[in-house]
Amino acid sequence: MTAAPEILRYSAFAATPEGGNPAGVVLDGGALTDQRMQEIAAEVGYSETAFVVGQAMDAPVARYRVRYWSPAAEVPFCGHATVATAVALAERDGAGEVMFDTNAGPVTLRPTIGANGTATVSFTSVEPDVRAVDDDVLDRLLALLGVTREDLDSRYPPKESFAGNRHPVVTIADRELFDQFRFAPAEVAALMREQGWLGTVTVLHAVGPADVDARNLFPVGRITEDPATGSAAASVGAYLRDLGHPERTIRIHQGAHVRRPSLLTVTIPESGGIEVSGGAFRIE
Repeated sequence: MTAAPEILRYSAFAATPEGGNPAGVVLDGGALTDQRMQEIAAEVGYSETAFVVGQAMDAPVARYRVRYWSPAAEVPFCGHATVATAVALAERDGAGEVMFDTNAGPVTLRPTIGANGTATVSFTSVEPDVRAVDDDVLDRLLALLGVTREDLDSRYPPKESFAGNRHPVVTIADRELFDQFRFAPAEVAALMREQGWLGTVTVLHAVGPADVDARNLFPVGRITEDPATGSAAASVGAYLRDLGHPERTIRIHQGAHVRRPSLLTVTIPESGGIEVSGGAFRIE
C-alpha cells in the first residue's frame, strides 16, 4: 500500500499573524491520481492545495511540475499556493531560484529566508493578456453584485485580465459600496463557469496611486471570498499596465472582509510577466 503523502499547511501573504490565505502543500505528489488529489484538496478544505508531481533532473535551476486543486476542481494556477510551495521547498532544500511548470505555463520564483527565519517569495507570472468584457456579460456580473455601471470608477474601466487565470476586474468608486456589496455565490459561480473564469471575480477600490483594496470572489472553488489571491494580484498588475497606470509598484490590501488581512506587492515591468511578492509561514 502506498503511504499517505504528508500534507503541509502554510499561510501566504499575511499582513498580520492572523492574516493571509491558507494553502495545502504536498511535496511528494507524483504517485497520486487526479481523483486522489481532488479528494485531498476537499479534505484540506482550503481554497487551493498545491501538489508537486515531478521534477526535471537535468534543468539548470530546480524545476518542478506543480498542479493546483480547489475543493471543487483543478485550477490552472494559484499564486498563494505557489508562494507556499516555494517556501516549503526552500525550507527543505535551501533558498534559490526555482521554476514551476504549471497548467498555465512556467513560473519563475525567487524565495529568500531572512535571518529571523521569515520566508519571502517573488514570482513572475506567465505572459499576461488583457481584453474587454462583453457588454452583456458585464451587465450580468454587475447585476449579480448589486452594482451598476454608474457605481464604477471611471478611471478604471472593467476588463478581463489573465496572468495565469482569467479574472474579470471591476473597480467600485464608492468606499461604502465596496465594503458592503453582497452577492449570491451559486449564481456568480454559474457565470464564472460559463465564462471560463477559473480564478476569482476581482473587485477593486483605488485607495491611492500605489494602494488598492481588493475583494476576490471565488464561489466557483466553493470559497465565497478569498483572503489573498496571487494570480489575481498579477492580473491586476497587467490590468493597470494595460490602462497606462503610472505607478510601477502597487500594494494590494485584501482579506479584511473575511478577517484575514493580507498584503501583496506587485511590480509592473514595461512588458512581460508581472512580479508578485509576499511571505508565507507554516501553520502548525
